[in-house]
Amino acid sequence: MASVYQINKGINKSIVFQGLKAQYIAYLAVGLVFLLILFAVLYICGLSMYIVLPVIGGSGAALSLSVIRLSHRFGEHGLSKYFAKKQLPGCIRFRSRKIFIHLSK
Repeated sequence: MASVYQINKGINKSIVFQGLKAQYIAYLAVGLVFLLILFAVLYICGLSMYIVLPVIGGSGAALSLSVIRLSHRFGEHGLSKYFAKKQLPGCIRFRSRKIFIHLSK
């Protein structure tokens, strides 16, 4: 009898989790770990839970919404391309032609 094997067709595709693509999953994870540490520090400092929970909850909601918005706006590689494009100079100015004249030597 012939065996039936599943073929993995997701090779070389980016990871997608709940609509988040590629590096945005890591951004959200790092942000949530930071919020967990912040919660522990604020709780150990003795702040009231009526203050700590809304601060952490609001920050978590803002973090997740902003990461989701970035993921949908830029896509998989768009954010790195956006920052790379911002680093390009607007124009290059040369004061003399001397640099081009001595290129052939």
